[in-house]
Amino acid sequence: MNLTPSKPELLSPAGDWECARAAVANGANAVYFGLPAFNARMRATNFTVEDLPKLMDFLHEHGVKGYVAFNTLIFTDELAAAEEQLLLLERAGVDAAIVQDLGLVSLARELVPDFHIHASTQMTLTSPEGIAFAHRIGITRAVLARELSLRELAKFKDEAEGLPLEVFVHGALCVAYSGQCLTSEALGQRSANRGECAQACRLPYEMIVDGVKRDLGDKRYLLSPQDLAAVEEIPELVRLGIVSFKIEGRLKTPEYVAAVTQVYRRAIDSAWEAQNGSRRTPGGGSVEVDAEAATALPPGVRQLPAEDQYKLEMAFSRGLYSGWMHGVNHQKLVHARFGKKRGAYIGTISSIGRGYIEVKPQCPLQPGDGIVIDRGGDTDREQGGRVYQVLPLRDGAVRLSFEYGKLDFNVIKLGHLLWKTDDPQLNRELRKSWAGELAKPKHLVNITVTGWAGVPLCVEGNCLGITVSVQSEMLLQIAQKRPLTEGILRGQLGRLGDTGLELGALENRLEGEVIVPLSELNRLRRELVEKIEPYLQPTVGETAPGGGSVSPVSVVRQRLDSLEIKRTVATPVETPLLTVLCRTLAQVESALRMGVSDIYVDFEDIRRYKDAVELVRARGPRADSVPAQIFLATPRIQKAGEQGFFKLIENAEPDGVLIRNLGALDYFKESQLCRIGDFSLNVANPLTAELLMAEDLERLTISYDLNAGQVMDLLRAAPPHWFEITLHQHIPMFHMEHCVFAAFLSEGTDHTNCGRPCDTHKVELRDRVGLNHPLKADVGCRNTLFHAQAQSGAAYFEAFRKLNPAAFRVELLLEDAAETERILRGYQRLLAGSSTGPMIIRELNLRSQLGVTTGTLAG
Repeated sequence: MNLTPSKPELLSPAGDWECARAAVANGANAVYFGLPAFNARMRATNFTVEDLPKLMDFLHEHGVKGYVAFNTLIFTDELAAAEEQLLLLERAGVDAAIVQDLGLVSLARELVPDFHIHASTQMTLTSPEGIAFAHRIGITRAVLARELSLRELAKFKDEAEGLPLEVFVHGALCVAYSGQCLTSEALGQRSANRGECAQACRLPYEMIVDGVKRDLGDKRYLLSPQDLAAVEEIPELVRLGIVSFKIEGRLKTPEYVAAVTQVYRRAIDSAWEAQNGSRRTPGGGSVEVDAEAATALPPGVRQLPAEDQYKLEMAFSRGLYSGWMHGVNHQKLVHARFGKKRGAYIGTISSIGRGYIEVKPQCPLQPGDGIVIDRGGDTDREQGGRVYQVLPLRDGAVRLSFEYGKLDFNVIKLGHLLWKTDDPQLNRELRKSWAGELAKPKHLVNITVTGWAGVPLCVEGNCLGITVSVQSEMLLQIAQKRPLTEGILRGQLGRLGDTGLELGALENRLEGEVIVPLSELNRLRRELVEKIEPYLQPTVGETAPGGGSVSPVSVVRQRLDSLEIKRTVATPVETPLLTVLCRTLAQVESALRMGVSDIYVDFEDIRRYKDAVELVRARGPRADSVPAQIFLATPRIQKAGEQGFFKLIENAEPDGVLIRNLGALDYFKESQLCRIGDFSLNVANPLTAELLMAEDLERLTISYDLNAGQVMDLLRAAPPHWFEITLHQHIPMFHMEHCVFAAFLSEGTDHTNCGRPCDTHKVELRDRVGLNHPLKADVGCRNTLFHAQAQSGAAYFEAFRKLNPAAFRVELLLEDAAETERILRGYQRLLAGSSTGPMIIRELNLRSQLGVTTGTLAG
């Protein structure tokens, strides 16, 4: 038996004022939006600082909450501006900020402790252990990763007790885990973690298998998922206790916001009513319900009406799919035929004539509709336009004519697919929903009437949990005719007009047949409204746990001053470590031969970690060097139920562990193993570093989102011995649940039936400029696409070295033993001072087929 929770929130996007109005008018309970700085959709119109008070007033007047997307990494020199924005949000009555940066969470908890902080999906929360960490640092709601299934979400219920959970239910799906995509950064110094995603996942790629281009027919968009549409999963999400359902789309049109909000408003209300409606009290309170019975939904609840399906498709669609809600299905998620908007499917071309085409349509068509002809292949040179005439034919077919010269009929063939991309009539109907003055919500007032002959009539009203009462100035009289019935009372007391109130339940407790003049009832109604109205002022910002008040002194300045003291008293690092990350046993052997003292191991099959540990232990110390230590890397992602990966690491008995996700940080918090935080923890500023170092980590790897100047800013702002810098690597661009191996080299849906082509084939993805990027799978069958070219920071080594970081890292990928030793020898000379950065770069360029790049460090 469970207590019925509150109805889940519907959270809609707003890139501008029109979108905000569309969301409110069509049933959103909350709206999220960005300001010009620190939001992950910098290409959206966004709202100005000057807009903010007016926007929050508008939302609160209509009973809607407003959340600000504050969801980028914060660099060191931006902390003061971030502090100002937090104060601005609190003053403006914003209900919550959606945050990625851990340092910003730490700052907010000290600066504005009563302000709600929601963990953004960019925080990459994928497990109950990660949620436990988020809860511990003061997060008040967690937006979970889109890659979680319903079965995995069910495992959060007990572990996430006390921390409300939010999930995306509709919109574009990033192929990479949000917060872990470095593709835009690697290809063009445009960080997705800074709101500058270049959408490289929507581009065409060729698949190179064992050195040979694989013919995939018309499948070219190998990394472009269909759009998420979890509307039919709403009943189960309600049952699981998810508190907020989020619609993606701050770059979308107001028509999109209106249509999608409408559909999900109906779906949530329907699911809620099916599970709880008949069991709710008149005042909206909670009562006990049978959870099993509530799950037995009536027929039709899970069937999306055709009208709603059409609205979703026309709003924006690259194909609609339930995403990962039912687990992975590598044959469904990415169809690979296109990466841009399509809309509703019309059908295949059955006949072509002079200036027309014929098709048997599967959706309505009329003049003015936009269509596109899908010929497969490159979508940059597609044919399409507006329909000029629709001529019905026999057997349900239609002939579509177009404006002369708009289509090149020489390239249109029978069997090509037709999609409807625009419906002007539907758009006009949607625009009507937010046109003009929007109605403000009415508050239910439940009324109880008591009294008997010879005493005043008492009217008690309950609204928003507040109870007020009024009494008549004249005594009740015995009625000779027309006594006060429930109908008369409801008719007079329910005339609430534009007061903002609406009569809910009315309970008539009058004793006997009594009467007062109707004018007195009207006076009582007016007096009751006057007493209730002060409580109807817009509610601004809920209160977060913690209490406290904002300090008039800059918290950022105080925190940085404190770190400067720690930095000053710290013993400088005289000889930084050279660490190496190995991905094969042969690389481990080479690192040992080269005398590397700190070896990180990142194997696709972590069951072989024990072999690596045994290899290091068997080698023993060299006479001229310290014994080698071995650190085992956790997977980048850990989901609910995947703690076994961590147990395998523990059982291998390494010297330490390379922590790559927040779940691992929480899991290993009591471990005696030495722990090092990796780049995927997104350390971009000293406050994030301070928070993570408080978890007893040995050191932290600086985020790959920082350029060389920002790395040096970080080293100057915190104790430099906290940090490790990766000097050489192939940037891990996409890290994704989508398995390219299974999707295009098998007919399998998941690891149980794909035949594991990742074990037998070398796969690369060739981009539009001809670079072949290596693809690797990990123990969780998650794929990482690495940049084809190695990135070297050797040119910046001297500047970094002067600031005394603890370690410099070399990451290997596909290198054999000889190449491994050559690379390590070069960097050993660099650290020893017998070579320079430019010399290392020249050597690497001469010997590498693709050369090396300064990559993300160039800035």
